[in-house]
Amino acid sequence: MLKVKNKLLLVVGHDVAATFLAWVLAYWLRFNFAISEPYMQSMWNTLVWVVPLQTFIFWRFGLYRGVWRFASLPDLKRIIMAVGVAGLSVPVVLYMVHVPVAVPRSVLVLDPLLLVMVVGGSRFVYRSWKEHHLYRFADAERQPVLVLGAGEIAAGLVKELSRSKEWRVEGLLDDDPAMVGRLIQGVKVLGRVDELPKWAGRYDVHVAIIAMPSASHQARRRAVKLCSSANVKSMTVPAFDDLASGRVTVSQIRQVELDDLLGRDPVTLDEEGLHGLLTGQPVMVTGAGGSIGSELCRQIARFEPACLVLFELNEFVLYRMEQEFAEKLPQLRIVCAIGDVKDEARLDQVMCQYAPAAIFHAAAYKHVPLMEQENAWQAVLNNVLGTCTVARAAMRHGVKKFVLISTDKAVNPTNVMGATKRLAEMVCQGLQQEGGTRFVMVRFGNVLGSTGSVIPKFQEQIVHGGPITVTHPEITRYFMSIPEAAQLVLQAGLMGEGGEIFVLDMGEPVRIVELAKDMIRLSGFSEGDIPIVFTGLRPGEKLYEELLADDEHTLPTPHPKLRIAQARTADGVWLDALLQWTGSGEMLSEQEVKQGLKKWVPEYCSSKNS
Repeated sequence: MLKVKNKLLLVVGHDVAATFLAWVLAYWLRFNFAISEPYMQSMWNTLVWVVPLQTFIFWRFGLYRGVWRFASLPDLKRIIMAVGVAGLSVPVVLYMVHVPVAVPRSVLVLDPLLLVMVVGGSRFVYRSWKEHHLYRFADAERQPVLVLGAGEIAAGLVKELSRSKEWRVEGLLDDDPAMVGRLIQGVKVLGRVDELPKWAGRYDVHVAIIAMPSASHQARRRAVKLCSSANVKSMTVPAFDDLASGRVTVSQIRQVELDDLLGRDPVTLDEEGLHGLLTGQPVMVTGAGGSIGSELCRQIARFEPACLVLFELNEFVLYRMEQEFAEKLPQLRIVCAIGDVKDEARLDQVMCQYAPAAIFHAAAYKHVPLMEQENAWQAVLNNVLGTCTVARAAMRHGVKKFVLISTDKAVNPTNVMGATKRLAEMVCQGLQQEGGTRFVMVRFGNVLGSTGSVIPKFQEQIVHGGPITVTHPEITRYFMSIPEAAQLVLQAGLMGEGGEIFVLDMGEPVRIVELAKDMIRLSGFSEGDIPIVFTGLRPGEKLYEELLADDEHTLPTPHPKLRIAQARTADGVWLDALLQWTGSGEMLSEQEVKQGLKKWVPEYCSSKNS
């Protein structure tokens, strides 16, 4: 406290001295440094009024609340306003107190100009000294970096890093020839981005920051490849949406992630419509502890439902969700209900007690190889019978909207998992009735980092030094981030009127081998360090995924990332026959399951691999 008071006294003392000096200099300049005796007396007699008056005005304008180290344009504006008021007040006060000496009019003009220069200039000189000299002593400890990009975001990054004790920007690289050689925040644009190896070697740089949040994912991938080839660690600034929203600042640099390279445009949601569907309503999510289910819960929580029912069979993941919501959203009422989607009595109990207005059914067995052998009948029971059990319970308890999370593997399925998810879609279509629960199906591909995804597997293999195993050099998959998938599920759930299958725009398919190479580079290795081994397609695995079956076509929707598939539907008679098969109580062999699936899903072909 004493230190703060001492600093304040120093600042006030500085400005008192500045007002004294400016007034004296105004007289000296007026008389060419040869002040005659009458005007010398005028100068000293008026100082006793001018200095206290100007100091008081400076105090009233808040000049002593600012911190010199961070002096900026708003501070300069405040100084100019204070000096302007002081300049007008001085002749008025001198006239009112009848000072018996004449003050030259040129002094009254020169004094405010000199005062702005002394008061404002000293503050900015101090800031410059602190920024450009005080940090210089630590240059040896600051890590040199290059910035890739020379746009507005890069300029902001260079400005913020100039005050950093960790980083020292040696230069910028940009592909615009007009920018090469220019200075941005005092730092030179050295050359093109593809010259990174040359400049990294010259300045002994081991880190490059990619400051291109609005660039295409191809441009970001190219930048990462250049960093890898130059043995330079690649980092990036936050996403453009996060910067624009003010949630983060440009100086919060981070490592490049897969999301940055896969390139997905942000999702635009009908916020008002979703508020109508979710806000103040009880909402239930099955499979709430899974990768998609948990993200759905997080996205739904943003719309403040009356309560959020987390229905999950796995005790541990449900506990983790409970802890997460208790920490981050303690005001939200959540219900952690352990239960099996095939348990009709438990479903009735939960729905009767909490009366959900909407159910998002994410519970399913999704791992293709595991469901293909040994567990085929369990996949049928969980994915088909479980969906039917939850859906019928929703109808009994007056649930308005039922949203089924489906998969692109349901299209022309070549595996048990895909065939059971196609049956789950048809179950919901068969249950759709006029005026009842509206069933909506949402079909999409792989999500980054989900349970069973190749991403965690590749990460583990990289940690252990490789090799990374890829089934086929040409195998491709569609990818989107978990938050994007969850947001589009909510949007489709809102738009669905009943019986539609929504297909998400998954963008361009990604070759898995390229994904593996990206992950190797992002981990700081080269393909020489972590080899890639091809193991052959696994049972039930396609070379590429489809979003539409051969006999399907789509209709557009008002949302650019959602289309409606015109698929073969089912009726009540078909559904009753299917449930006789799934509800027989028998334990069928893998061969019997696949023969049955071929009957119910004619497009299913278990021997098809591409």
